[in-house]
Amino acid sequence: MTEKAVRVSVFDRFLRIVERGGNALPNPATLFLVLAGAVLVFSAIAAGLGFSVTHPATGKLITPVNLLSVEGLHRILENLVKNFTGFAPLGAVLVALLGIGVAEGSGLIGAAMRLLVAKAPRRLLTFVIVFAGVLSNAASEVGYVLLVPLAGAVFASVGRHPVAGVAAAFAGVSGGYSANLFLGTVDPLLAGLTQEAAHIVDPKYLVNPACNWYFMVVSTFLIAIVGTVVTEKVVVPRLGAYRGEGASEDLKPLTARERRALWAAFAAGLAITAVILLGTVPEGGFLRDAKTGSVLHSPFMNGIVALVFFSSALMGIAYGVVAGTIKRDSDVVKGMNKSMETMGSYLVLCFIAAQFVAFFNWSNLGLIVAVEGATGLKAIGLGGIPLMLAFVVLSAGINMFMGSASAKWAIMAPVFVPMFMLLGYTPELTQTAYRVGDSVTNIISPTMSYFPLIIAFIQRWDKSAGFGTLIATMLPYTLAFLVSWSLLLVGWFLLDIPVGPGAGLLLERVSE
Repeated sequence: MTEKAVRVSVFDRFLRIVERGGNALPNPATLFLVLAGAVLVFSAIAAGLGFSVTHPATGKLITPVNLLSVEGLHRILENLVKNFTGFAPLGAVLVALLGIGVAEGSGLIGAAMRLLVAKAPRRLLTFVIVFAGVLSNAASEVGYVLLVPLAGAVFASVGRHPVAGVAAAFAGVSGGYSANLFLGTVDPLLAGLTQEAAHIVDPKYLVNPACNWYFMVVSTFLIAIVGTVVTEKVVVPRLGAYRGEGASEDLKPLTARERRALWAAFAAGLAITAVILLGTVPEGGFLRDAKTGSVLHSPFMNGIVALVFFSSALMGIAYGVVAGTIKRDSDVVKGMNKSMETMGSYLVLCFIAAQFVAFFNWSNLGLIVAVEGATGLKAIGLGGIPLMLAFVVLSAGINMFMGSASAKWAIMAPVFVPMFMLLGYTPELTQTAYRVGDSVTNIISPTMSYFPLIIAFIQRWDKSAGFGTLIATMLPYTLAFLVSWSLLLVGWFLLDIPVGPGAGLLLERVSE
């Protein structure tokens, strides 16, 4: 056996241990319940021991909140329902699936998938899925609720393991969160926090929302290539052949009527696109923000899920009417009903996961971990590239405890942006390093809000799947993304390439 084969075998055994250990844990819903209980206990212990940290941005003292107190009990009782109904993935997923249910029930998705499989080169299928996943993260929930399950179905239709398709799409959507060809809503948000932190050193320093765009564009292709390699060389061989429900079938060619129906759906899609362009391209477009005229913070971006619902439903109806699969209004409702039939376990999981996330936020434990981690790294006293890489690793670690990219950066930016500025590095470079670390552990972090949804998607194809299955499947992506993205950052730094328009790496002069 070659040395390479031994290394692969050892790594595969490690992943099997991770999977078995994770799946030996209770049902995901039960596990979230245990974690929620643990947060309650640790909040009481931390409060009793008097832990506290100072928020680097506001200077306020952060103390643990005891959720086992009378006040904590009242808060839990009063917000139990709100935690569930306000859980970010819940409404977005259900609304989007109602529209997708119409498209699926009419036969549109099946026909489009058959056409895609027939036309797309098999060798490029994985790359296309990962690449599409990276691009979809600019539209927030769309990648999670539409592309991830669709990728599983596409893989199954060509005789490949559908979990590998789910993994490839999830890796692109979430693991490649800080890569894209386009700016998203998070870019101006992070830039604003970076600018405020930079003002600690230089009150006149300006940070533009596109300050990481050059690095993001190159990262898009890096993540797509690395994600493809990991899928083909690690994930697919591990999963082996799929013989479950929905396994490879001989895809029948489209009939003439189905082709006409696809053209009708395409025409409906074009009409919807024209309306969206009319509302976003003109300066006074009706889908832009009424006060600022912005597209990034606008009804268009905030209403992406609603647009997915309407476009999926209308295209599905157009297809169904021409194909003959929709003859009355009850056929449309039937498609919606069917899409909801399989969501029972997901609703239960969301209810309990929502409580865990809320408890963790209320307790301030995540804030304390983030601040202590940032302070510890600052105290190490590293410089240059080692410090930048240590910062990437710290960001990746904190992301396991705190899901929100902006919330973490609000804590970390006031510490690290001034520190790196005083060492001669620009705020834009510091933000770039943060975004690399913040992305790579999304796909293995149970605190990431869409983690329960991905488990539910995998369980569609593998009923016995649990936390261990998902983490073991996604861990190779995390490691590969962390190494390759860090190397890209180091190369970028050594070559002194701007990370974005007007965003160099070294400060010409540091204000005292």
